Amino acid sequence: MPRPVADFARYLRTETTGGIILLIATAVALLWANSPWDEAYTTIRDAKIGPEFLHLNLSVGDWAKDGLLALFFFVAGLELKRELVVGELSRLKQAVLPIVAAVGGMVVPAALALAIGFGEPGMAKAWAVPVATDIAFALGVLALTGSNLPSSARVFLLSLAVVDDLGAIILIAVLFTTGFDLVAAGVAVLAFAVYAWLQHKRVRAWWLYVPLAVVAWVAVHSAGVHATIAGVALGLLTRVRKDDDEEHAPAIRLEHRLQPWSAAVAVPVFALFAAGIDLTADSLASVFSSALPIAIMVGLLVGKTVGILGASMLAVRLGLAEKPRGTGWRDIAALSVLGGVGFTVSLLIADLALSGPETELAKAAVLIASAVASLTAAAMLVRRSRAHAEVDDLGEPS
Repeated sequence: MPRPVADFARYLRTETTGGIILLIATAVALLWANSPWDEAYTTIRDAKIGPEFLHLNLSVGDWAKDGLLALFFFVAGLELKRELVVGELSRLKQAVLPIVAAVGGMVVPAALALAIGFGEPGMAKAWAVPVATDIAFALGVLALTGSNLPSSARVFLLSLAVVDDLGAIILIAVLFTTGFDLVAAGVAVLAFAVYAWLQHKRVRAWWLYVPLAVVAWVAVHSAGVHATIAGVALGLLTRVRKDDDEEHAPAIRLEHRLQPWSAAVAVPVFALFAAGIDLTADSLASVFSSALPIAIMVGLLVGKTVGILGASMLAVRLGLAEKPRGTGWRDIAALSVLGGVGFTVSLLIADLALSGPETELAKAAVLIASAVASLTAAAMLVRRSRAHAEVDDLGEPS
């Protein structure tokens, strides 16, 4: 008889569940921050815990975005490497399309945001807010509404979301590194090298890897670079091909064990402390009357769609890439709209790029744009799912 714990973990691995938990955490944050108990929310979020040594006396909110999101990006890095090495993206022309689409989905939103918000306070860095796509939310919407779409559509969206989130993390490293500690950076590089060597030597002792991962995270954080980069790097360094004596490769085992923790703890807790913004009538009016939040919303809703779809069509027509098997342009258009769900990393960049009232406006813009993008994409995906269901085995989606 299956164990209840195993059944619950399997349930948490479904993308729909991850999206629902994230949505609930966001709703709780908004309700709590706008309730009579809002001071308790602020007190808990800003409470400092951790040793001062190595600059680890962080607020609860900072631990959520620096620590828990590292787990989220580690899992994302594992899945991306698996797809690139042994999955559907292992062929060059299949790998090129989501990468090109992700670049288009970063450049166009950033350019639109800059054009609209040029000269506004904070816009010098806030243009980076609409460059990211939220993996958990986007895949959750796709799983819920696009059940009849080919699996290649999910791989395209996953790869696109991970690549542009990695691009966003690079932007975070470049734009928001206030100081750089060479010694700590050297320790981080050494930790990554040891991790890669242990993987190469087929060492399977978890008691070596866990402390090593902690050292890598602390070193990256102490170097002045955003600590989530440690998660991405370790994920990409993990072995994805299984040996003859293995049932599964290390990347598969780790993803299987850690994905429920990422979906049920890491991302929702981050959302709980990042999405608690003021929702008074005046603050909402400011979102639609100030250039900065309008720039972010246009970047996510228009820039993402135009950038992803336009770059994809250009790459295919120039012969640089191939469309995903069984996926038509209308499917990719719906996925491009879904790319406007910025949420997790967009909220993270808003926190890092801005301060004071501008932060609240930027976060409100991200939440509104993400909600509109998810609902619009959901309607489009339901129609495309029905169209695929009606196509016979020899049919070709339009």
